[in-house]
Amino acid sequence: MQGQSRLPVHGDILCDLSEITDPGAKGFVFGSDILRLELFLVRRGDDVFAYVNACPHAGTPLDVIGDRFLNRAGTRIVCATHGAQFRISDGFCLSGPCKGKSLSAVEVKVVDDAVRLAGPVNTNANS
Repeated sequence: MQGQSRLPVHGDILCDLSEITDPGAKGFVFGSDILRLELFLVRRGDDVFAYVNACPHAGTPLDVIGDRFLNRAGTRIVCATHGAQFRISDGFCLSGPCKGKSLSAVEVKVVDDAVRLAGPVNTNANS
């Protein structure tokens, strides 16, 4: 599904679980121009968390180098632009210029080792 020209819809397979290291993260780009959407998945064991790839501080993508969303220990999501750190489990910002705000979560579920979109995508970062 990565690099698709259309936006994802409920039920779409984003990737196989095996395509994400544990712990690790994987980014996706859908659509183009004004209909462009960037998402990323974070894996911890069999759990997968998904977020819109936009920092609530400035709206910039969190990764500067593809798929580098986590700190070296793999315990937090990090914004490469300003160093904000977020909990993996809920996207809540623990430190940095957007402390107290959250990433926009995207509902996903793992079915038969495939990560599927399980709800609507809210592209607005929480303020």
